[in-house]
Amino acid sequence: MAVDFSIVWDGDFFIDKPATMKALLYKCAAQRSSCGQCLKAPPTFDCGWCTESRKCLLRQHCPAPEVNWMHHGRHNLRCSHPRITKIGPLTGPREGGTMVTIEGENLGLQVKEITHVQVAGVRCTPTPAEYISAERIVCEMAEALLPLSPGGPVELCIGVCSSEYRTLSTQSYSFVSPSVGRLSPEKGPVSGGTRLTVWGRQLDAGSSVSVFIHQDPCLFLRRTSRDIVCITPASQPGSGPAPIRLMIDRAEVTSEARFLYSDDPTISTIEPNWSILNGSTVITVTGANLMTIQEPKVRAKYAGIETTNMCKVLNDSVMTCLAPGLLYDKPGPLEGPLHPDEFGFILDQVTSLLVLNTTPFTHYPNPTFDPLGTSGILEVKPGSPIILKGKNLIPPAPGNSRLNYSVLIGETPCLLTVSENQLLCDSPDLTGEQRVLILVGGLEYSPGTLHIYSDSALTLPAIVGIGGGGGLLLLVIIAVLIAYKRKTRDADRTLKRLQLQMDNLESRVALECKEAFAELQTDIQELTNMDGVKIPFLEYRSYTMRVMFPGIEEHPVLKELDSPANVEKALRLFSQLLNNKVFLLTFIHTLEEQRSFSMRDRGNVASLLMAALQGRMEYATVVLKQLLADLIEKNLENRNHPKLLLRRTESVAEKMLTNWFTFLLHRFLKECAGEPLFMLYCAIKQQMEKGPIDAITGEARYSLSEDKLIRQQIDYKTLTLMCIPPEGEAGTEVPVKLLNCDTVTQVKDKLLDSVYKGIPFSQRPQAEDMDLEWRQGRLTRIILQDEDVTTKIESDWKRLNSLAHYQVTDGSLVALVQKQVSAYNIANSFTFTRSLSRYESLLRTSSSPDSLRSRAPMITPDQETGTKLWHLVKNHEHSDQREGDRGSKMVSEIYLTRLLATKGTLQKFVDDLFETVFSTAHRGSALPLAIKYMFDFLDEQADKRQITDPDVRHTWKSNCLPLRFWVNVIKNPQFVFDIHKSSITDACLSVVAQTFMDSCSTSEHRLGKDSPSNKLLYAKDIPNYKSWVERYYRDISKLPSISDQDMDAYLVEQSRLHGNEFNTLSALSELYFYINKYKEEIVTALDRDSYCRKHKLRHKLEQAINLMSGSS
Repeated sequence: MAVDFSIVWDGDFFIDKPATMKALLYKCAAQRSSCGQCLKAPPTFDCGWCTESRKCLLRQHCPAPEVNWMHHGRHNLRCSHPRITKIGPLTGPREGGTMVTIEGENLGLQVKEITHVQVAGVRCTPTPAEYISAERIVCEMAEALLPLSPGGPVELCIGVCSSEYRTLSTQSYSFVSPSVGRLSPEKGPVSGGTRLTVWGRQLDAGSSVSVFIHQDPCLFLRRTSRDIVCITPASQPGSGPAPIRLMIDRAEVTSEARFLYSDDPTISTIEPNWSILNGSTVITVTGANLMTIQEPKVRAKYAGIETTNMCKVLNDSVMTCLAPGLLYDKPGPLEGPLHPDEFGFILDQVTSLLVLNTTPFTHYPNPTFDPLGTSGILEVKPGSPIILKGKNLIPPAPGNSRLNYSVLIGETPCLLTVSENQLLCDSPDLTGEQRVLILVGGLEYSPGTLHIYSDSALTLPAIVGIGGGGGLLLLVIIAVLIAYKRKTRDADRTLKRLQLQMDNLESRVALECKEAFAELQTDIQELTNMDGVKIPFLEYRSYTMRVMFPGIEEHPVLKELDSPANVEKALRLFSQLLNNKVFLLTFIHTLEEQRSFSMRDRGNVASLLMAALQGRMEYATVVLKQLLADLIEKNLENRNHPKLLLRRTESVAEKMLTNWFTFLLHRFLKECAGEPLFMLYCAIKQQMEKGPIDAITGEARYSLSEDKLIRQQIDYKTLTLMCIPPEGEAGTEVPVKLLNCDTVTQVKDKLLDSVYKGIPFSQRPQAEDMDLEWRQGRLTRIILQDEDVTTKIESDWKRLNSLAHYQVTDGSLVALVQKQVSAYNIANSFTFTRSLSRYESLLRTSSSPDSLRSRAPMITPDQETGTKLWHLVKNHEHSDQREGDRGSKMVSEIYLTRLLATKGTLQKFVDDLFETVFSTAHRGSALPLAIKYMFDFLDEQADKRQITDPDVRHTWKSNCLPLRFWVNVIKNPQFVFDIHKSSITDACLSVVAQTFMDSCSTSEHRLGKDSPSNKLLYAKDIPNYKSWVERYYRDISKLPSISDQDMDAYLVEQSRLHGNEFNTLSALSELYFYINKYKEEIVTALDRDSYCRKHKLRHKLEQAINLMSGSS
């Protein structure tokens, strides 16, 4: 270290201090901690490396210097124990050319000492020009000849490769293959200048990188492992796609991605074409191809000084800019207009627009303002106009454009009127001292302060109190308004975003839906129209029983009543009473008044009454109309909203109305509406079975219901098995498509569906009564089961066996046979044991793939072993988790796409059903009389009660027919057809039924992020369906009315056709239970009614009661 040299006398008197004389201080050990650094010291210092103490010392400080002290005077001087501290880069291409920098200690004193360098086993040649003695080696990588070079450390030898002069790096070098994925942005102007980001993998490998577009280099800026940023060059070939090529050292990386050179932007108009000297006023620029520019700027040049300002592109043809100002440094203010020497735009590297000589731009003098008053303070009263005088307030520019002034009184803006020499400001109602601030074109002027005084008689505390209270109230009102507006805006934005997402998703899966629909159409046509297969309608009795008494197979009304003669006589007397309208209405109203008369009791009584009155439908209709009129009157008396009428089954009348439509629309179902309903059911079943269905949870890959959607990827293959039917022989095989992930029971169900196609479900064998045999050759027959000794058990989970579990191959031969007591006879026991052992050994080596571990909501543990069954998805939560509750309700895009794909495939079938139901004359079938008759009755009741709101009438009709009848039939097609409805089919039909209900509603449903998926799924379709419903109701109202005589004749005919379907006495016997339970209340009600007293109805009822009690 060089220090100043001086001679001092007596501590502070400088005798001499020559400026050119410096003293050199040094210490060998300072900053020379290694042998190489020590021996690099200048020879004049006489420093050497002491091997014993491993320090850089003078000779006299080293013990036994003859042996231990290394210095420049010795021959073959070489430091031992080289050490590598850092290498870079750590990755590079196999093609070589990478300049690897190796830093460390004792790396030789001369480059010729570096005798051996290998990086990851590949030769690396040192570059003398980059070598730093003892500290750094830069070498160039050769090509890695092995196609899959594993990588490894750097190996280095100084002189000879003995242990003392050889070292390995702790860091490893690896070979990578860089790749290019996409470009951002994807296009730019022909003149270049676009800041291009090349995305890919391993892009930071190697020591150098070059990017070429066509054959021209892209100016490199920076890079990471994921991207490279460069500035695009001008395109010599002109506009069009250009290939991208990377050179990373000697590796050439190409990509299918193309950068699109588009025509340079052009400028056509600038409005306004003037500004003030300071600039920063808004100008609107129109042109073409503006979206290709990333950071547009506007420029102006005057007197050799360039100024710029920012622009914002709105679309491909419009952008807005803040006008550039001019630096005017001449003496005196600017008096007239000034034209810049140059005016144009900086648009990346587009040079043609830097100067626009054809578009003159003018700068006018800046506005100036006089101070307020003589001292800058002006006294005014609240609300008085304020005059701000100035010059150049309106530039003399052509056109209608004007400067945009803002004046703030304190923090409050005021309403302005602008003239050539003054601003007239309507001051806000403020008091006290308020600073005036004028804003225009980036300039701020403060002409002074207003002293606003009040001549009010109120005291200052009163003024402060009133002002504070009013201000607080105003703030609260403003806050409420702002919050309301923001919430409304957020809701609208959310709705638009959700609708846009649904539109995008629908367009993305349109092709998939189309292909799936074409395939499904073929399947449905084969299912319904081949071999004369007919729709399996239930006969009238079964159909009506399933609607009236759901879940009860053998109801007493279907059986003969075995009772004594006095009981039969009592029931016939009871029947006479029921045929008295007053008694029947009194009976029903009395029951409904009882608190213990439950909802279930109301439905039961309504169904029993309709069964008992099946032979007198005209009388049942009269009673029903009276009950409905009473219900409407009660609804209005209780001041309930009229739209709630018939919404829920809370009365006997509502359930009777359901049964009334059930009786009278049976023919319409068979002749018209049943076909599209059956087609929809078959389409749903066929589509669901095309993908995996979990046998435990009922979840499926194809679903309309979010709750029944498999939320993971299930790997499966389609197999075609040749099935020998029950009691069939060789040569009668039926080809059946199955999935290798199907359980054995699912396979049996699908085989039975194919073999017994067109046969009603109740007339064919059931899967639990059949065994599935896999036949291999003439002797080997293996019975496949959901659970057997080969079933895989992991922890406490037992997985149901599938075709994949048994490794059943495509084209295999299977047979359905009656279930036997023993699986195999004695003759085949050896074959079974041998085959079973083979499959056990195969299955032990296979494990359940991780992709199948999922959440199954409903698992039934085995009571004996404690294991839980699963098929495709598992439940890792607690066992009481509700089905479908998966913690997060957000449906990811892939699952939403599956819902949309299924919806699109089934769309035609849903449309066909809705169109049939909401049509007054469809497929040659006229509108059933019952619908017109009941709708006219509801309109008559509305007229009678002066209800003119069309929404109320619409809602009554929707609650009367679609809600009470059609929704029930759509959700439960097994009420109409002899079929089996699975849980996944039920879930999909529930979504369709909900859409049907929403289509009949008059209220608007606002969609949001928490809306159910089925609402979002049919959001675009429901408005169209609603128009169908409105047209349907409108067309019905236009039809000619049905007279009571015509309706009675129709009802009598229906009674004649179906009067013997139910046992009337059995129905009466069931109804009598309620007479017996509420005997006192019914007798009291009969006593209160004058008509009942006049006709002695109580006496007749007591006769029936006595006859019944006499038999007990």
